[in-house]
Amino acid sequence: MVTISDVADHAGVSASTVSYVLSGKRSISESTAERVRGSIAELGYRPNARAVALASRRANAIALVAPLRADNNVPVIMQFVAAAAMAARARNHDVLLVTQEEGVAGLERVSGSSLVDAVIVMDVEIADRRIPMLTTLEIPAVMIGHPGHSQGISTIDLDMAGAAELAVQHLAELGHRSIAMLGSPSAVYERKSSYAIRFREGFERARTEFAVEGHWYPVEPSYQSTREVLQAHLAQHPETTGLVVHNESILGEVLAELADEGFRVPEDVSLVALCPPDLAVNQRVALTSIAVPTADIGAAAVDMVLGLVDGTAHAESRLITPVLTIRSSTAGPRPAVQPLDDETRTP
Repeated sequence: MVTISDVADHAGVSASTVSYVLSGKRSISESTAERVRGSIAELGYRPNARAVALASRRANAIALVAPLRADNNVPVIMQFVAAAAMAARARNHDVLLVTQEEGVAGLERVSGSSLVDAVIVMDVEIADRRIPMLTTLEIPAVMIGHPGHSQGISTIDLDMAGAAELAVQHLAELGHRSIAMLGSPSAVYERKSSYAIRFREGFERARTEFAVEGHWYPVEPSYQSTREVLQAHLAQHPETTGLVVHNESILGEVLAELADEGFRVPEDVSLVALCPPDLAVNQRVALTSIAVPTADIGAAAVDMVLGLVDGTAHAESRLITPVLTIRSSTAGPRPAVQPLDDETRTP
């Protein structure tokens, strides 16, 4: 078994120098550090994880706070979790998943236990009550989502308002003048989850900017709720030819209800969804969609928080630019059938 002394002898340095290269506790010249790392690689030395953690006072673990509420789309949340876990593992870190809806108490419990080096927080609210506590932690934190005021906490998210505007713009440019938005469950708006609030605000701005009639509705994750909302809207606004869906869990129900009511997609109703690409293409009609880049956001959150841990990064806010992919669910509205006048009517 290769020891730290073997590495030191091979590199022509002291054992303490090898230890400093591994722990980062002291500054070592780059040429010496490179020689040590070369010896480690050539000899196949594997440092004892517990010893390195004790020496560097690092746990090599990140807490990921992801409350798995019933009104959230858990499969999509788990895509973020999987991406973060893979990115952390590539950086020799583990992820401690915190799913209890403990709020501030949960953060205090995890951060005070010395089990983790940093925290990533999901399901961010506009006035998130965890932010004051996050600013007092002795370990860095990153939020997946944009609150109203981050108070110096790093944040990353898709530009949700921009995504809504992009969806409305696409439909408006195709010629749709009446558009409905089917949104998240009502509880999500009541607690002011930032992703839902910002998407709704973007939709409201876009309907004015592009001069379209627009209405939005919260929709519970059930066929019955989807059916009731769609039927009520179409009864009041039969001129509607465009739908924007910001609720991944009801995509199948929306398409099924439209078919039951005799509406064809995209011939009668065009539909744009905000969802991961795999959900968009695995529907009865391949959906024009704006991707939720779960893998990119999860990995970037890990890079950001470990940069803060290493002291190589500073607090920042990142907004990922939305990208729309056109598929089979959108087209221009069919022209209205005009009644024949007396001169053109066939006798």
